[in-house]
Amino acid sequence: MPGPDVPKPAGAAASPGETDWLSRHAPREWVQVALAELRRASAAFEANDLGAGVAGCKRAAGMALNGALQVEPDPRWGRTYVDHLRALAEDAGVPTAVRDACRVLLEAKPLNPHLLILRVPRSNDRVLEAARDVMAHALAVVMRHERD
Repeated sequence: MPGPDVPKPAGAAASPGETDWLSRHAPREWVQVALAELRRASAAFEANDLGAGVAGCKRAAGMALNGALQVEPDPRWGRTYVDHLRALAEDAGVPTAVRDACRVLLEAKPLNPHLLILRVPRSNDRVLEAARDVMAHALAVVMRHERD
């Protein structure tokens, strides 16, 4: 069985247990878990732990997208949070603001701990706001299906 980073051939069926991770939470619960992760990311930025802040923002966006993926399955989204962001960054079916937010998150890199880089809080705010935009999109998708 291919590992999580090895793509399956088109049309290949998921093996048992391969999608169990997605049902760990209900769609709305994924968004709630993502909000908690975003609070941790924000706290990390405030503590000048930029690597944890960036990683937390990516995780938060990806967690919320798990909720959307549960109600609108799309194999192009892959399995990992970064896979989700990459797919949405190129998906013409989502709003431009969401695609742009995904790109901001994908471009945000943890800093090299051996370099001194001056960052201003606005840099962190941009990454946090991008995560919020992606999460809002995921919540809208989830809510659209709750009405059905």
